Amino acid sequence: MFASIFNWRSLLALLGIAIISGTIFYSQYLGSKIAKDEKQKVTQWVEASKAVVQNPGMDLSLPNMIRNEQTDIPIIETNERDSIVNFINIDSASVAQDPKFLSKKLKEFRKANDPLLIILSQEPFIANKYYYGNTKLLNEVKYYPLIQLLIVIVFIVLILTLINIRNKSTQNQVWAGMAKETAHQMGTPLSSLQAWLEMLKEDNSSNNIVKEMEKDVSRLKLVSDRFSKIGSTPKLESSNVIRQVQAMVEYMKKRAPGRVDFSVQTHDIDVLNAMISPPLFDWVIENLLKNALDAMEGKGKISADIQDHADEIIVDISDTGKGISSANLVKIFKPGFTTKKRGWGLGLSLSKRIIDQYHQGELFVKNSEVGKGTTFRIVLKKEIKLER
Repeated sequence: MFASIFNWRSLLALLGIAIISGTIFYSQYLGSKIAKDEKQKVTQWVEASKAVVQNPGMDLSLPNMIRNEQTDIPIIETNERDSIVNFINIDSASVAQDPKFLSKKLKEFRKANDPLLIILSQEPFIANKYYYGNTKLLNEVKYYPLIQLLIVIVFIVLILTLINIRNKSTQNQVWAGMAKETAHQMGTPLSSLQAWLEMLKEDNSSNNIVKEMEKDVSRLKLVSDRFSKIGSTPKLESSNVIRQVQAMVEYMKKRAPGRVDFSVQTHDIDVLNAMISPPLFDWVIENLLKNALDAMEGKGKISADIQDHADEIIVDISDTGKGISSANLVKIFKPGFTTKKRGWGLGLSLSKRIIDQYHQGELFVKNSEVGKGTTFRIVLKKEIKLER
């Protein structure tokens, strides 16, 4: 159990998280250290200025007070009424372009730090307030880890997307190879059966056997044709979905136990055309009906409900079988997954591939309840008719 959880991918992910977290915490530490140092510089400068307040010849204007200070700390000087008097280390071009730029900066500085005060006179009360913000270095240190984190997230998403595309491409190649090889392998016995049929036709006493064998050979040809279309883009043609569904229901009805009731609801509609590949679409309906039969274990009801919507055709295949557990709902379309004792677990996976990829539609479980039954939904785009 632990081996499956703590594999090399998990360890790499944990290492990456540890590195990013360490970088963020260290950057925050540096940021707080620089902020503390900047506050100390401004405090020392203001305290030194207070010592010369009594000097009547001292120019306490902001530019003069820091003329000998090499600092890039942005500072705004206000009077006792908080009216802006002067500023330094703030972009003059922005101030010239936007009359409210300094006011916005003053609000920003108020939120960031408490002002430092120099009282020039008690009666009347005259004072200078000095609001200061973060230097470019401090802002860079604060925002660097967030930018780094964003870059790492984008990189991880890109890598996962590429891996997912590669896996899907590999899976598609495997599917196509398996399907074409199956069709190829079926070709040889089909040719042999056709030869035997021709020989049997010469014997008049075997007519009934020949007819039944011809049905089976036709069926094998159909299966071979279906598999040969997997992996290549099928030719879509305008077909009546109602007729296709009804034909497959009739086909399965003849091969189902007598205690299973079949029904098709068309809501008084005779024709609903969509661009489909009839052999592949029939395969999907057949797979869904077979699954319904397996779920009911010999008795129950199977219904096909065909609905006409504005730009879609919806086909619901419902049964009154044993239903699907919530744990299995997320796995039923995965290749190889099956709850049956026999079978490869490919029917639903192939069906979803046929509807989603080849017909640009949707196949999903509309609802399922254990002990009551399941409804699969197929959504197809209606055939677009151009008005003359």
